[in-house]
Amino acid sequence: MTKNSTKTFLILSLMAILGSASISQAQEKSADGIENRNLVKWNVGALLLKNFSFQYERAISKKISVAGGIRFAPKSGAPFKSKLEDLIDDPETWESIKDFKTGNFAFTPEVRFYLGKQVFQGFYVAPFVRYSTYSAEVPFGYDTDNGRETIEMSGDVTALTAGLLFGAQWKLSKQIHLDWWILGPNYGTSSGNILGKKSLNDNEQRDLLDALEDLDDLPLVKTKYTVDGNGAKVDFDGPWAGVRAGLSVGFRF
Repeated sequence: MTKNSTKTFLILSLMAILGSASISQAQEKSADGIENRNLVKWNVGALLLKNFSFQYERAISKKISVAGGIRFAPKSGAPFKSKLEDLIDDPETWESIKDFKTGNFAFTPEVRFYLGKQVFQGFYVAPFVRYSTYSAEVPFGYDTDNGRETIEMSGDVTALTAGLLFGAQWKLSKQIHLDWWILGPNYGTSSGNILGKKSLNDNEQRDLLDALEDLDDLPLVKTKYTVDGNGAKVDFDGPWAGVRAGLSVGFRF
């Protein structure tokens, strides 16, 4: 299955969940006394990182719910670019990656266990899994004996992680809820690569490889650099760690 077809399958799966839930009446009430079992939410906090994040949550018992979320971001420059520049001490390293662009997609199912009197209210813990892909484009600059050169590189990294989310949700009105994802550490595996095509002589290959290896490795991710006469390849493989956090506004029905 290709990456595009995988994304399509995940989105259609979430739509199927939403569709099956819509069969219930708007004022659904069963023997357990739960009314309006469905919540759709928009994580407004994700906008700070140029992400669009939405979640559907459905109550399945008095204190337990299931949820599925999607997050995506069109390819753009890194958020907080000026702050990132301040964190990188080496001007040459910053010059090499300053035009970096990235996009992402993630699908996250979870099960929530509320610690209070009823579902959708109070503190909760939620084990979850996340499938995510990250795309990147970067005109990578490096120094040669003939001056500054650039190679256009692009590719994707896929990660599969599992974690535990701690959060709290409040009922602001009969239909409006506020959901705070306090902290959701997750850990798993990743793989992928970025490629750049360019004709290189022996000296240019050596200069490009030296420049790539001067970059710090991504935290917890193994990298391998390959350079030949046709260009360069950077392989990513190994552990992957992340953190979920956010603030969502929800509509209950």
